[in-house]
Amino acid sequence: MSGRVILAPLAGIADTPFRLIVKRFGAALVYTEMISAEGLVRAGLGSLRLLCFKPEEKPIGVQIFGSDPERIASACQLVNKHKPDLIDLNCGCPVRKVVRKNGGAALLRDLKLLEKILVAVKRSSELPVTLKIRSGWDQDNLVASKVAKIAEECGASAITVHPRTQREGYSKKADWSIIAGVKKQVGIPVIGSGDVFSPHDAKDMLDGTGCDAVMIGRGCFGNPWIFSRTNHFLKHGELLPEPSMEEKILTCLEHAQLSVKAYGESGGVKRMRKHLVWYTKGMPGSKELRQKLFTLESLRQVREAFYAYLKRAEAE
Repeated sequence: MSGRVILAPLAGIADTPFRLIVKRFGAALVYTEMISAEGLVRAGLGSLRLLCFKPEEKPIGVQIFGSDPERIASACQLVNKHKPDLIDLNCGCPVRKVVRKNGGAALLRDLKLLEKILVAVKRSSELPVTLKIRSGWDQDNLVASKVAKIAEECGASAITVHPRTQREGYSKKADWSIIAGVKKQVGIPVIGSGDVFSPHDAKDMLDGTGCDAVMIGRGCFGNPWIFSRTNHFLKHGELLPEPSMEEKILTCLEHAQLSVKAYGESGGVKRMRKHLVWYTKGMPGSKELRQKLFTLESLRQVREAFYAYLKRAEAE
């Protein structure tokens, strides 16, 4: 892996088109969207589709979730055939439909089961195994350091720590001191996650916690430049300017074209709608533009809307 800035495994967002865009802007490592181990074992089309990636996306990790050690082990055997660079076990997703099946962050309430899963995954995988966790289930059960030690003892290659509990979701400020605490407890690489929205945030996390790399999630929504700008800032101590409005629009159109190529005209544009909103956030007069973009159904219409917007902006 070249670099210290990583794309998070963002469900519904980090698909191949988005991963290709952030790779172009310098993401050192990307992940698939979170994939159900049970879905893979049952050969569910949706799960198998999420497992696909292009060679130019590498290095790439496949993130899976589940609660049955043997089913997850079987899923890992399927993942091995696709030859990603690593398998990541999700032990942090706070979403109700995941935790009610005892997956994601629910594993932080049952560390014996989590350990059994890690052992089974290591036994079945030819690839490095990592895991992504939260700080615990709630503030009365902060187990990040304990889980990190278990992971290291089971042979995990790295651990990503998002320092919020399941109960907190994405509310409150991420407590980076938990990342620092985990880093002091284990010898394996620790990746920090949570509230990284700028190059300064990334540097502050690295300096303040001692973590080995930074994972960016919500901070890259409509903002793939955060990877290139952060890489430059970490290397040279110089903050590059924000991209121009024209650069944002051209990158957005490139992303839309990749989406249409992957999902077809209608599906690709519909899947892009949330990205169109994010890319245009903060542009002058963008409220009206976003409202229009959210109704469009073809790439041609998207291009025409952007070109009309640029023409109006130049005339003002």
